[in-house]
Amino acid sequence: MTDIESLRGRIRSGFRELRQAELLANVSRAATGLSSVGVAAADAVASMLRNDFPIFEASMAANLLGAHAVPINWHFQADEAGYILRDSRAKVLVVHADLLPQIRAGIPDGVETFVVPTPPEIQAAYGISEQQSIPPPSARQWSDWVGRQQPRELTGSPPPSSMIYTSGTTGNPKGVRRDPYTPESSVRFTEMVALAFGLKPGGEFRTVVTGPMYHSAPNAYGLWAARHGGFCVLQPRFDPEGLLQLIDRYRITHLHMVPTMFVRLLKLSDETRRRYDLSSLEFVVHAAAPCPPDIKRRMIEWWGPVINEYYGATETGAVVFHTSEEALRKPGTVGRPLKGGIVRIYDGEGRALGPNQIGEVYLRIDGFPDFTYNGLDAERREIERDGLVTVGDVGYVDEDGYLFLCDRSRDMVISGGVNVYPAEIEAALHAIPGIHDCAVFGIPDEEYGESLCACIQCEPGITLNPDDVRRFLSSKLAHYKVPKVIEFRSELPREDSGKIFKRKLRAPYWEKTGRQI
Repeated sequence: MTDIESLRGRIRSGFRELRQAELLANVSRAATGLSSVGVAAADAVASMLRNDFPIFEASMAANLLGAHAVPINWHFQADEAGYILRDSRAKVLVVHADLLPQIRAGIPDGVETFVVPTPPEIQAAYGISEQQSIPPPSARQWSDWVGRQQPRELTGSPPPSSMIYTSGTTGNPKGVRRDPYTPESSVRFTEMVALAFGLKPGGEFRTVVTGPMYHSAPNAYGLWAARHGGFCVLQPRFDPEGLLQLIDRYRITHLHMVPTMFVRLLKLSDETRRRYDLSSLEFVVHAAAPCPPDIKRRMIEWWGPVINEYYGATETGAVVFHTSEEALRKPGTVGRPLKGGIVRIYDGEGRALGPNQIGEVYLRIDGFPDFTYNGLDAERREIERDGLVTVGDVGYVDEDGYLFLCDRSRDMVISGGVNVYPAEIEAALHAIPGIHDCAVFGIPDEEYGESLCACIQCEPGITLNPDDVRRFLSSKLAHYKVPKVIEFRSELPREDSGKIFKRKLRAPYWEKTGRQI
């Protein structure tokens, strides 16, 4: 039986553990070391690490110096990682040993590079060999180098200041560089974390970091949890039954998730689900992608009224929030503005729209530090209107002030002059028994300009045909929303966060036309 009280102030990964006192000591030494190689305020310290102790050490040490921590998506190859290292002007890179070969050619000259042995639990989760996990003999190992530095005084506890690079669905990724936190904005950030994440300073929580920390939300969530003395388990790779085991074993109280994780959890058998005690859960929050109302309802029925949702972006922070009770009362909503949050809907001419009118969503939350795109101030100005910013989502606000998202503006399909929102069709597809996941997007059409295509991944052992799918959708949706093309795939391309790479699905259709997607 795990002694729950003894867990406070610890980070655990597999059979390894790091106590908060050890973490802070490593952070203080790392800050000294980073300063010695020229890292100063407003510089960048990059990491290409899976969820492991050094991502906390490097990020927090950078923050102590007023520098930006820059987590890099570890799926990236040399050119992609090299672009971020050059664009951020990173002075330091911390990288897992097995990832170094794939990006070595892209590391710019002059970047101080430190290598981390890939730990056993990550090796097992990703099928990495022991040989791949050992740093090259000539490499400087992060932990050895940090251990030789003198400790530095820890003054205060600044909020996370990671410069996250957006996913780059069109063009190169953009670094979201936030203004320095002031005492006022630090307090505002603490309030936002307490409301949206359910985490309060003091360490009275036990959580699992389930998503990769190169994404903004898991990054902010994980760093906050580590800083404030809770118990934090790093799940090397999301596994649905594995998560249930961790909740049961450690009496987990808080989680941050994405809807795809809910879908995978609900695929578990009733017998498997009943095997684990989940009664310790107090606050589960999800974000990052639309959650079909049926999936949300089924999760609430299983886990109880502990499931919450927020909406925001890397650029804005969390602005909108709602509880389980609100989700059941307003199916499909992403919530109402938090304290200090503002949401407005504008049409294509820049006119503010009224209740239930669909347009582009603009938002902000008072007191949250402003941002720009690194080296792209003009692009930052382009997304602003009346002091609010948009990240390209389309939606509406109902008469009670609840925000509903229809789709991404770039994902919206205009077929024969009619706006069609794929997210609505995807939600209907999820209600078909036997469908594991799906993606709907626009493809070129000579007559209508664009038509709809649905790519569907079925459950193992399940076979569906296009006519079955069309008949179901025709009973739920207008005829023009039923995809013209329906394809079945054994796997859909996706990130570890669960987001589907729609661009990879669309590309083959549009490449023949020469048009951008």
